[in-house]
Amino acid sequence: MAVLEITKENFEKEVMQSDIPVLVDFWASWCGPCKMLTPIIDDIGATNTTAKICKINIDEQPELAQRYSVMTIPTLVVFKNGEQVATSVGVKAKKVIEAMLNV
Repeated sequence: MAVLEITKENFEKEVMQSDIPVLVDFWASWCGPCKMLTPIIDDIGATNTTAKICKINIDEQPELAQRYSVMTIPTLVVFKNGEQVATSVGVKAKKVIEAMLNV
């Protein structure tokens, strides 16, 4: 699956109503650590078949960042059945992010 760009318009359908786990990467184009994390997120998105991998640009979707109290980026949030089940701040290794999906 490719990495899906999330907006306030598709958040409910793609994240909250998803029947598979969803990893959301809150990021911004000016963020250095976000740029370091992007290839890892893209790789997980290209190879993972059991979860949906998504990105939310906090500059374009400030309401969603505020809703989930994102104060530092990158912030990764895992949702299962519409519930937030795991959160991580900062750049993480691929295996750590994949382990978050198995919570």
